This record gives sequence, structure tokens and C-alpha cells, in this order.
Amino acid sequence: MSTATAAQGVWATLAAQAPAERIPAPHIEYAQLAPTLIVVGAAVLGVLVEAFVPRRSRYSVQVFLAVAALASAFAAVVGLAAGGYAGDKAHIAAMGAVAVDGPALFLQGTILLASIVAVFTFAERRLDPRAHGKRVDSFAAQAASVPGSDSEKAAVKAGFTTTEVFPLALFAISGMLVFPAADDLLTLFVALEVFSLPLYLLCALARRQRLMSQEAAVKYFLLGAFSSAFLLFGIALLYGYAGSVSYAAIADVVDGTVANVDPALADTMGNDALLLIGGALVLMGLLFKVGAVPFHMWTPDVYQGAPTPVTGFMAAATKVAAFGALLRLLYVVLPGLRWDWRPVMWGVAIVTMLAGAVIAVTQTDVKRLLAYSSIAHAGFILAGVIATSAEGVQSVLFYLGAYSFVTIGAFAVVTLVRDAGGEATHLSKWAGLGRRSPLTAAVFAVFLLAFAGIPLTSGFAGKFAVFKAAAEGGAGALVVVGVISSAIAAFFYIRVIVLMFFSEPKADGPTVAVPSPLTMTTIAVGVAVTLVLGLAPQYFLDLAGQASTFVR
Repeated sequence: MSTATAAQGVWATLAAQAPAERIPAPHIEYAQLAPTLIVVGAAVLGVLVEAFVPRRSRYSVQVFLAVAALASAFAAVVGLAAGGYAGDKAHIAAMGAVAVDGPALFLQGTILLASIVAVFTFAERRLDPRAHGKRVDSFAAQAASVPGSDSEKAAVKAGFTTTEVFPLALFAISGMLVFPAADDLLTLFVALEVFSLPLYLLCALARRQRLMSQEAAVKYFLLGAFSSAFLLFGIALLYGYAGSVSYAAIADVVDGTVANVDPALADTMGNDALLLIGGALVLMGLLFKVGAVPFHMWTPDVYQGAPTPVTGFMAAATKVAAFGALLRLLYVVLPGLRWDWRPVMWGVAIVTMLAGAVIAVTQTDVKRLLAYSSIAHAGFILAGVIATSAEGVQSVLFYLGAYSFVTIGAFAVVTLVRDAGGEATHLSKWAGLGRRSPLTAAVFAVFLLAFAGIPLTSGFAGKFAVFKAAAEGGAGALVVVGVISSAIAAFFYIRVIVLMFFSEPKADGPTVAVPSPLTMTTIAVGVAVTLVLGLAPQYFLDLAGQASTFVR
């Protein structure tokens, strides 16, 4: 019999087999993945815009594309929530890879709204004086050129702008959308890399102080690579423990309810050492992203060195995505290990709150001060995570939503205070700002009071919610530490307010740039969210409460 005849016989046999015996075609629910697909599609279009659209038109096309995509993706999230996918229709989509449920949709909506206002700060082009007759933004004229080189000078003279920041931001946002919704460990890792790699690049693109910006990017990249390696090694150990990377399958093995054991994995399956070490390594990777102590060392340097619009975007959106992934891991995969991970998380939360608050007192740079502030806030949010209850999830979701807008608004204000060298971030230069520019100082004071958790601001409502959930969950001592940390933190926030309003302005002090409507909108949205969530938080707390049930 010839080879051709034999092959025909094989194909005939395969064709005659029942469909169940063939490799199943993947079933992807595209409509339920629409928010992420819209953002990824726009990011790919943004790359094509860089390749084919004339340079003079790229900026306006990229800004329109980015904002339209993010707004469309948010509309898709609202549509899914209205269609019941945050409630009784919640399920696991994409062959078990992505969860479509209340927490995922709430966090995706928060990320998208925060990203829209962050993109406005990316697009700001009126803060710096014109360079050679052309408007410039916060980003390097030509990212590939060596700082101070002839090619960089030529790019500045030609009025180039790095419009690639918009597709890079969209790629990062697409990874952030998947990260809190990932329902298996491999999807979690892929999403982590998809949003981390663009952020490493964005951190290196500052127009001024380019060497500091590139140093920040290298530090972030190296430490981020270490954290990714820990996460990946933890995933390997958890696979060895459970024989699966699916959250539900690992949870079943932890609970002892697994039915069928793969003979090839029978020797390692159920090995508690693999579970404990693997779980700890995965947690380390996620705690690095939220900036918890002792995995926080990258935060102040990166926040200070990165372009300020990128810092605001990263501080808000990355925290939302990473805490979403942390919640899903602890509440869906490892609830059976609660007595093992709670004491560890207690320690991490206490050290994070105290270290962030105490070290922030010593800072003399506004961006570094806000970086340590973000570390302290990571500790406060961890108090809600430790509550291990529906109220804990509700409080964390609300806190993340409130915190993200305050953060982006605060960093948007930082971009306005400038001197001859660009942004004036040293605290001594902010002295007397309230007399020189009362409105700017007042807006920044509102954000600082929100960070401090003063009543009638969103910060107070958020802290009250997480501390209440933690106390009801049996973590009363943690709440005491949180209140003490908040009191320490209030000192340095109020110190900045006193410096702005009760110090004499210096003759050679900085000026406050007049921004375009883009940055004005970002700051106005930040103030509005801060006051609305502070004065009338109940509706949004109820919304977070309705979205606090994870699909299993």
C-alpha cells in the first residue's frame, strides 16, 4: 500500500470518529471579553498609526483613538454589568481563563475611568514653553536617542514628540484589565507581563532629567523581572501541588474535594510544602506590584524618575489591577489556607502602614512623598483584604476607586508647578504657593486631606470602610495600628498645606503653568470624585457591595 493510500486511510478513520474524540475547538465568548478586546485592538491600531500616519497628524489621531477606545471599553463594561454578568450570570469565560463577575467588572470599570483621565495628562502640551515654535509634552522628543546627543538636539529642534506613549499605555491597560479577572495562573502571568513591559518603557521617556528617568526604568525593570521570576516559580510549584493552573482546581485540591488524580502527579499532588512555598512566591509577585513592604524599594525611585503623567497613571491603575488579582487569589484559590496566610498578611500590612507613614515624614520631594504615601495606602487596603469577608471585598473595591482618582489628580497638580528646570518637585519651592496661586494650592490641599482621611473626603469614607471590615473580621489590633499610621501620615500632609499657605513665597519661586482643558478636566474630575465619595459614599459602597461576590 502506498504512503498516499495510508494517509487517506488515516484521515478517513479520523473523520469517522465521534466529535467527542477529536480535539475540541476553543469556545471564546467575545462579547464578554469586549472591554479588553477593544483596548487591545486600539493599541494595535495605534502602532499602525505610528507607521503610516504623517508625523504632524499623529498626536491628534492617537489621543482621539485612545480616549475613544477607553470610553467604548467602559461602555462595554457597563453593558455587561447591566446584562447581569456582575450577578447571576457571572461565569468563567475563555475556556476557563478569565472570570466575568462583579469584582472583575467593577475593577475593570475603575481602571478604564482612571485611565481616561490619565491619558488626558499624557496629552497635555501647554505646560512647557514652545520649543522651536512647536508645542511639547512631558515625553522625550525621540526616545531612542542618547540623552544630550546630537540626535536628541536635532529631534528637539525639529519639534518631534513621542506619540508612541498612547499605544504603549493602551497595551498596559489591556494587561491591567485581564490581571484582576484572570482565573488561571498562566493567564495571570501573561497579563502581568503585558502591562509591566509597556510601563518599563513609559518610565524611561521623561523629556527633562532623562538620565534619572532611564535610571528609574532600569530599576523598575530589574526588580520587576525578579518579582516575575518569583511569581513564575510559585506558579510551577502550585502546578506540581494541584496538577492544574486553574484557580478552581487548585482550590479543590486545597479543600480535599478533588475527584480524579492524574497518576503522573500522584507523588507530588497534595504536598503541603509545595502549596505553602508556591503560594508564598505568587503572593510575593503580587505584593511587589502593590508596593507593600518589604517589596516596595522600587516605588520612590520610580515615582520620582518617571514622567509625572506616567507616575500618576501607574500609581492608580497598577494598584487597582494588582489588588484585584490579590483578592481573587486569596478569596478563590486559597480560602482553605486562611489560617496560614492571614498572620503573614497581618505582618505585611502593619509594616507597610508604619514604614510608609514614618519614612514619608523625612521626604523633601513631592513625588517621593506621594510614593511613600502610596505605600502606606497599600497597607490600609491590605487591612480590608485581611477581613476575609464580603464586607472586606466591598471596602477594598470602594477604596481602590476613591484612591485612584485622588492620586491621578494630585500628580496632575504636581505637573503644573514649574521653574526653569521643569517641574519644581522640591518641597522648599512650594513655600507660599497658596499666596501665589490660591486655586492650585487649594486643590492640592483637598487631595492631601483626602490622602490623610479627613472627614467629608473620599479618603475618610474609604479608610472607615476598610477599618470597619477589618474590625468585624477579628483584626481589631490591625485597625489600631492603621489609625496610628493615619495620624503619622496626617502630619506630613498637613505640613505641606501649612508650607503652601503660611510661608512667605520666595522671590525666585516657581510659577504655576496654565494648563489646557485636558489637565483641567483631570483635576476637576479628581476633586469631584473626592468630594462626592466623601459627602455621599453610600450609593458607591452599595455598588461595590453588589459587585463583591467572586465566581468560583
